[in-house]
Amino acid sequence: MENERLALNANPVVAFLQKEPRDFTKEDIINFIRQNNIRMVNFMYPGGDGKLKTLNFVISDQAYLRTILTCGERVDGSSLFSFIEASSSDLYVLPRFSTAFVDPFSEIPTLCLLCSFFDKNGQPLASSPEQTLRRAAETFKQVTGMEYEAMGELEYYVIKPTENVYPAIDQRGYHESAPYAKTNDFRTRCMYYIAQTGGQIKYGHSEVGNFEQSGLTYEQNEIEFLPVPVCEAADQLMVAKWVIRNLAWRENLNVTFAPKITTGKAGSGLHVHMRITKDGQNQMIKDGKLSDIARRAIAGMMELAPSITAFGNKNPTSYFRLVPHQEAPTNVCWGDRNRSVLVRVPLGWTSQTDMCSQANPLETPANFDTTQKQTVEMRSPDGSADIHQLLAGLCVACRHGFEMENALEIAEKNYVDVNIHDAANADKLATLAQLPDSCVASADCLEKQRAVFEQHGVFSATMIDGIIKQLRAFDDRTLRADISDDQDKIASLVKAYFHCG
Repeated sequence: MENERLALNANPVVAFLQKEPRDFTKEDIINFIRQNNIRMVNFMYPGGDGKLKTLNFVISDQAYLRTILTCGERVDGSSLFSFIEASSSDLYVLPRFSTAFVDPFSEIPTLCLLCSFFDKNGQPLASSPEQTLRRAAETFKQVTGMEYEAMGELEYYVIKPTENVYPAIDQRGYHESAPYAKTNDFRTRCMYYIAQTGGQIKYGHSEVGNFEQSGLTYEQNEIEFLPVPVCEAADQLMVAKWVIRNLAWRENLNVTFAPKITTGKAGSGLHVHMRITKDGQNQMIKDGKLSDIARRAIAGMMELAPSITAFGNKNPTSYFRLVPHQEAPTNVCWGDRNRSVLVRVPLGWTSQTDMCSQANPLETPANFDTTQKQTVEMRSPDGSADIHQLLAGLCVACRHGFEMENALEIAEKNYVDVNIHDAANADKLATLAQLPDSCVASADCLEKQRAVFEQHGVFSATMIDGIIKQLRAFDDRTLRADISDDQDKIASLVKAYFHCG
């Protein structure tokens, strides 16, 4: 059964080696390269702008291949990260064999490997986003004895010339089929290539947003992933954005993950689902109900929500999305199946009813264990996020919930079971904290709460200082109010950050 499962894996490296990626060795990589006529190797790693960078190697002989796989290579850190001085900028990049995938776009057979940064002393670069996330995950396990898993919902718009056939209904694109949705085939090709790179995809579909503007059709799509260990989740999201952009470019389409394109239309989020496991078992459910473990994690997110925007909402257009009545949160609260809240508890298959046998009378009840499916979802982040910082921040927040004596009381206080923006619920709304409304306000919140993120050495002071400086440089404290009625200025702002993240 295990061999059959691996043989059907979409990643050619996994299928060939018949191993889980975590078990890949250097010799496995060399063997794959030799037997599959791989002619080039790419090292890939995120820079300070959140985008993947690439270093190319042509394979001239096996000795050289073994050298780069063993020793990595030297790069200019000051050109990648603003916090590294040019006077001492050299960094090493070392490939992580578990991340190997065949480049689905290159005409020359090419193997790609994600890399980690190391400093001049040969130690992991403490201030790199990847190491920050790794420390967050390790500290979560040390404090709680459990594992933190996550997965993202990548929302994005595809832009193409308007065809004027089978026009879709404005803002009614949710799960629409062709021909009313024109970019479904593009999305499925993206999913196919993402799976080949190792991405564990749950599903894909068209999203709510669609509209026409200046002879162009904008269609919103979503690709959602399966929960995996949080460091793997970051890798998968980074590579997925790279795949989507590359395929769009090759098909003469434009794609944006920007949080907001125009007023009155759905913005694109990067919702993050998470679950906590122990010995492979989901701990979010107990006796068919949300567990105290889940409630503690939610309480931590309630407490640190204002500063999490500093990691997940990184440019001024982010705060044009976080407005009422747009299925984006504005207040610090949580609830069940409620899309007006910050943290949502989605349906979790807790009814203990075998729906499959009801829908298919020939099937006998399967007694399938559905407890692994329960997650909780943070809805404030968007495509401008630094993925590693964001997931690290959420991991810290959930850990913080286990360090707070009054966590369950905070969870209870911030629970809502209604649409918080209905006029009838004004009294409850008045008791809830609000999310920041600008980059500058997010920086202020991070400065007030930075000690929690720096605790246990997870976030370096250098990184926190850099984030605060970056956010305050936007000088946007009153920008949303200043230009909310000026479509030309909003359009200019959107253009400036169209390809963020």
